[in-house]
Amino acid sequence: MRHSTFRVALCLALAITGMTAAHAADAPGADAVPGTRQTENASLQAFIKANPDCLEFTDQCSHCAVVNGVAECSTAEIACIKRENHCTRRIAD
Repeated sequence: MRHSTFRVALCLALAITGMTAAHAADAPGADAVPGTRQTENASLQAFIKANPDCLEFTDQCSHCAVVNGVAECSTAEIACIKRENHCTRRIAD
């Protein structure tokens, strides 16, 4: 009886340890860089500046509209291949 109790306790301890390690792997660490979003914002602003007559544009993943000089974009689609931004609607259209 004691042998099976020890075995159950050992299995529970290993399961808890595994869950803790898996949870820690999901948490952002010190090496997680928030610069990706800043880079995306800078490239959007650069596109808007280079194309002042563009009202809407897309990179085939997100669709964006320029409102008061700022890009408001949809959430990226799940399965997409990101490409360069290209204008889909201009002021003259």
